[in-house]
Amino acid sequence: MSQAIAFTADKIFTGETWLQNHAVVTEGGVISSLVPCEYLASTITLNRFPGSFIAPSFIDLQIYGAHGRLLAVYPDEESLSTLVKYCREGGASYCMPTVATNEYAVFYKCIDAIRSYWNSGKKGVLGLHIEGPWINGSKRGAHIESLIHSPTIEQVKELVEYGKGVIRIITLAPEICSSEVIEFLQSHDIIISAGHSNATYEEAVDSFDKGIVAVTHLFNAMSPLHHREPGLVGAALDHPRVMASIIPDGYHVDFASVRIAKKIMRERLFVITDAVTETGKGYYPHQLAGDKYESQGILSGSALTMGKAYFNLVEKIGVSREEALRMCGLYPARVVNLQARLGMIREGYHASLVCINEKSGTAHAI
Repeated sequence: MSQAIAFTADKIFTGETWLQNHAVVTEGGVISSLVPCEYLASTITLNRFPGSFIAPSFIDLQIYGAHGRLLAVYPDEESLSTLVKYCREGGASYCMPTVATNEYAVFYKCIDAIRSYWNSGKKGVLGLHIEGPWINGSKRGAHIESLIHSPTIEQVKELVEYGKGVIRIITLAPEICSSEVIEFLQSHDIIISAGHSNATYEEAVDSFDKGIVAVTHLFNAMSPLHHREPGLVGAALDHPRVMASIIPDGYHVDFASVRIAKKIMRERLFVITDAVTETGKGYYPHQLAGDKYESQGILSGSALTMGKAYFNLVEKIGVSREEALRMCGLYPARVVNLQARLGMIREGYHASLVCINEKSGTAHAI
């Protein structure tokens, strides 16, 4: 039987309410109860975090590498372990390693790496997010133009079969993918996110109504909101169900634009880091340029952690503390259909917690 371990801090945010003088009791990696500290059994090990508060851990659904190990360049267990460590140090217990437009052989190696990571019993990786190459070249951003293409159903079937159980999200441009491709991906429970797309408002809305559930890094690399051509941005803002990720670093999106989108989308807007790391190898030689990364002079990724993103939401954008926490935890869990296990502090949920110290401006997973 697993030993019970408890955690307490100045306050606890459950995802719904704030509690004081309470402890989160866990057993075997699962939350068993949430009780007043005075009723905690003396046999339970209690971990205290004074000067901080505890909340549901963050989830990053788009991150490419960390500490010099870009997954596409080093598709192995070491890269995944390094990436998970980086995420935990920034408050995220779970992440979705991502690979951008590349050769199919690289996708297969990344799939192999995640399977090996899981088979070793390691945790923190939810699956693989493939961004491209089925995107619109006119909105490629830093993606490699020569590798971008409209896929055949045979190419899609081969990739999906190889990545069965590993590929969780694919970012694509709906206007360059056939209905057959979209329907096939959906039939294999792959989450489709529209991105790097020049879709018209009508094309985007139609794709949402047919089951595309998300938009990748809102405002970046997509048809913009224009008063006569609302584009993919307008469709995302206007649709009642589609969710959208956003990169709140002040470089990818102006903080005012994040605030405007939040007012409109509310619970449909969630945070990703889109974080990369320095590398001189492969198709993407990312170089740190201040607090962001560039590849051959083009903005190519952020230097965010989810913790930094949280503090930007609260301090730079004016999002409430509670809603910022949900944008970093609960709402990403909803995108990948894990809201019954992650994103809240409740009995039966995974014991995935973040400790946040507002005085020092730090967040780390516990």
